[in-house]
Amino acid sequence: MTTASPKVVIWDMDGIIVDTAPYHEEAWRETFRNRGIEFTEEDFRRSFGQRNDTIISGVLGKTLSQEVVDAIADEKEDSFRCKITGHIELLPGVMGLLKALAAAGFRQAIASSAPLQNVSLVMKDLGIEGYFESLVTERDVTEGKPSPQGFLLAARRLGVEPGDCIVIEDAVAGVTAAKRAGMCCVAVTNTHPRSHLGEADLVVDSLEEVTVADMEGLLSRTRVGS
Repeated sequence: MTTASPKVVIWDMDGIIVDTAPYHEEAWRETFRNRGIEFTEEDFRRSFGQRNDTIISGVLGKTLSQEVVDAIADEKEDSFRCKITGHIELLPGVMGLLKALAAAGFRQAIASSAPLQNVSLVMKDLGIEGYFESLVTERDVTEGKPSPQGFLLAARRLGVEPGDCIVIEDAVAGVTAAKRAGMCCVAVTNTHPRSHLGEADLVVDSLEEVTVADMEGLLSRTRVGS
């Protein structure tokens, strides 16, 4: 008797599970405005998906102490959590795919550059915490995307190899991180045009387009080629 190969999907959160971008932008604008600095839409678009410390040093410079950086980040995240509570909903196709993957024996995890409190709040608010065996969040890693560190940690915590994993991403840096980790990647054009996501194995406009057969096919092709 042979044992079936593991099947894992690692989800990004912001821009994939839920559209939190407007709330992040508003919270960053407010936080920097409190310091007399205008944070523009272009600034936000360029930095979205990066770690908080990277965003802060990019705007305020790299001479700030870690204590000050942490305080600014905490202020921004407190503002963000106040803004999203009770105001978010799952993006199209997410719930259907979560249920279908679980029924087909896929294990699921989240790897996000967001703080743990944000991820926990979103999952609880949306009632989806039971689908995920593992969470990798901001403080679990020392490098943000496009480093593969977060995705590799998610795989390690589940006891699987990178080749057993498919990442679902919307950011260019996230797609690059997935490929650097040696994982398949499904990219969704929620925040970037298709032309920017060509490194992914499959690019879709909505998770409503993605089936379990698509996911199993990606893993099968990867294992045949390895």
